[in-house]
Amino acid sequence: MIRQKALFLICFLLLSAVGMAKSRYKDINYPTPNFDPKKTNLVEGVILHHTAEPTITRSLGVLTNTHKKVGTHVVIDTDGTRYRMCSPTTVTFHAGRSYLNGKEGCNNFTIGIEFQGNTLNEPLTADQIKSAVEYLLPIMKKYKIKLSNVVTHEMVRKAYKKRHPKVKCSGKVDITQTEYKRFMKYLSKHLDSKKK
Repeated sequence: MIRQKALFLICFLLLSAVGMAKSRYKDINYPTPNFDPKKTNLVEGVILHHTAEPTITRSLGVLTNTHKKVGTHVVIDTDGTRYRMCSPTTVTFHAGRSYLNGKEGCNNFTIGIEFQGNTLNEPLTADQIKSAVEYLLPIMKKYKIKLSNVVTHEMVRKAYKKRHPKVKCSGKVDITQTEYKRFMKYLSKHLDSKKK
């Protein structure tokens, strides 16, 4: 009887530890008015951005400012808190002039993820990466998004500029290549584990 109780206690502690390891990050609904109500997003890809703003308050202010008309689907704070601004099927304004997989206008077929901060100055936190992957995995599964369709804003902007060299298009960096590689390594590992 004592052995059974001890075994039960060990199993309970192990399950608790596993549960804690898979902790969920806080989700806050924070709608943006900057979206196109006449269109439906095809959800074929993901574009990663950083806000380049010093605080989450400033970032959320920019992404809900009706004069700037900039939006996104989710903002991920440094502690992993997710501010969901619209559903994946909403077309919001995060990509501008952009090109991916033979198509221009990535707003119409990708979702935008904004990481709080500026990766030129500070790396993404582990919580930001984990929270973004936790957010993305069910979306990628539902819409059958390929890993190769998870890109940075800089990548789709450069592709557009290559096709339209005479069109003025800013060269702002969004998510450094170093941070993109870190993110993709973690995402790839968790996509593979979901398949097993």
